[in-house]
Amino acid sequence: MGNLFSSPSPSPSPSPTPSPSPSPSLFSSPSPSPFPSPTPSPSPTPSPSPSPSPSPPRLPHNYEAILRDADSPINKSSVEKLLEQLRAGITLNQKSKKYWVDKKSNNCFMVYARDLSISWAEDDRNWLWPSQQETSGVVIDAAELINECWLEVHGQFETTKLSPGILYVVAFVVKLKASADGWDVPVNVTLTLPDGSKQWHEVKLKEIPREQWIEISVGEFRASPEIPGDMEFSMYEYDSGKWKRGLVIKGVIIRPKN
Repeated sequence: MGNLFSSPSPSPSPSPTPSPSPSPSLFSSPSPSPFPSPTPSPSPTPSPSPSPSPSPPRLPHNYEAILRDADSPINKSSVEKLLEQLRAGITLNQKSKKYWVDKKSNNCFMVYARDLSISWAEDDRNWLWPSQQETSGVVIDAAELINECWLEVHGQFETTKLSPGILYVVAFVVKLKASADGWDVPVNVTLTLPDGSKQWHEVKLKEIPREQWIEISVGEFRASPEIPGDMEFSMYEYDSGKWKRGLVIKGVIIRPKN
């Protein structure tokens, strides 16, 4: 029989309760990434906008057809070389005309006296043909009135050679010699356009300076391709019957109005 007073058997020790894992704090620092953060690439520098290229020079109106009458060969290897020659001026049709362009590439012309119709011009008792040297060095013939009571000068020009839309001046280029006489009576100048319209006025040559070239305006008009044809210009005085001398005619200039 067992001993009623024996010590009781020890009860087994309870198993330790495992500590709970600490909850991560909402404010705790994140664990460092095992990979390095990429370095941000610098912003690209914008390239400068290309400057606009200059517009090419404008070629003159109808220049190819005009240059078929040139008295000397024309260098057409580049636009620049062509324009350089045209700005200096070239003669046409055996020096009966001169062609050049202004700074805006507008066509300009001189119709020399040899290409004008002058009454009694081939009679050396009435007219002489002295040589005149242009500033370009070209030598042309001018018409000098020696003694004549019948002054009549006519010319014409094809308007399709002029720059369209440009306002042109038509003028006789003349000079009175120091010995000029008989110009008390005004002379008449007229311009007849392809559409038949006519401009007319009188000019008192006795009032112009002596021994210098002067432009005697005949008229103005705007070149129009819609109305092609020839214009005609004239200078005349014969009604008075007065004898005249000392007028030198270089020609007729056709140029844009300044």
